[in-house]
Amino acid sequence: MEHLDEIKISKAIIKTYTDKLLKNLELEVAIVGAGPSGMTCGYYLAKEGKKVAIFERKLSVGGGMWAGGILFNQIVVQKKAKEILDELGINTSLFEKNYYVADAVEAVSTLCSKAVKAGVKIFNGLSAEDVLIRNNRICGLVLNWSAVEMAGLHVDPISIKAKFTVDATGHAAEIVHIVEKKSKIKLKTKTSKILGEGSMWVELAEETIVKNSKEVASGLYTCGMSSNTVFGGPRMGPIFGGMLLSGKKVAFELLKRLSY
Repeated sequence: MEHLDEIKISKAIIKTYTDKLLKNLELEVAIVGAGPSGMTCGYYLAKEGKKVAIFERKLSVGGGMWAGGILFNQIVVQKKAKEILDELGINTSLFEKNYYVADAVEAVSTLCSKAVKAGVKIFNGLSAEDVLIRNNRICGLVLNWSAVEMAGLHVDPISIKAKFTVDATGHAAEIVHIVEKKSKIKLKTKTSKILGEGSMWVELAEETIVKNSKEVASGLYTCGMSSNTVFGGPRMGPIFGGMLLSGKKVAFELLKRLSY
């Protein structure tokens, strides 16, 4: 029987994690939030060879997709979004015309696996508490352990640089709120401020979430539900097609800009 040593196990974790973090202090795209839109965005970027990392506050990825609706772990997508699930190899079944159902656990776990295998680095347990701004452009993130934030400890953070940053933090739109609060940058909204999320209206929300997934300030994009929070669209409830399409749209916009 081979001998196992506790210290070597610790060294393996510390060394390899440190190496991974050091390699991702400078990125092409930094995504905050590992929900469906954030992971989809990361997947399409990494698939094209871009250097992208996702920073997730919680231990688990997937956002609200795990729970489907009221903890019934099935998700619904429309036909257009089904094409993304098909590409990822996620099984779907037709419920009625234009309503496709998938197992939430399969959807999240497969999306995460595909994103990581494409080259996305996911750092969980890390919160973005601030941004880097140079010449009125968002150019990076200020990060700290989520446990530090939860405990209310006074521990200084670290910083990472990114050519582009994506706020995929969901309803909270945390990164855009930081920019609005801590800088004089005018957002690319009707009022130059965050407009706020409206009440549920599935049909409109699924359209606006894709439309609103775009650059909100120089170097900063929104994707997923944060887009409707920032630009004033309604919430969509337990349908996830718009989330996937939103992430894909932002990824392809960033691919064009990164190719310049």
